[in-house]
Amino acid sequence: MTSGQTGRRIDAAELGTELGERATLVQFSSAFCQPCRATRRTLADVAAMVEGVAHVEIDAEARIALVRALEIVRTPTVLVLDASGRIVRRASGQPRKADVIAAIGAVL
Repeated sequence: MTSGQTGRRIDAAELGTELGERATLVQFSSAFCQPCRATRRTLADVAAMVEGVAHVEIDAEARIALVRALEIVRTPTVLVLDASGRIVRRASGQPRKADVIAAIGAVL
């Protein structure tokens, strides 16, 4: 996971749901994206393992303005937000569970 576009904040209104108490995993997906399904499972598993971590999946086609604002160019793209909504990590493609856990560890 890279640290591209770190520092930008995403609030609950922009996200369309509440942030996690400790961290939020934001996944941008598209309808016919096979790796998005596996990414959804991985992120949901990690969020269930770590108290205070939320997983939010966003349909990239339905939220095109947000996709453009965040410079999302492919799906899946995962953003790791800290408790205040600041982007601390970003990755494109299907992440490995160990990398997601490490990224969460860096936030907590």
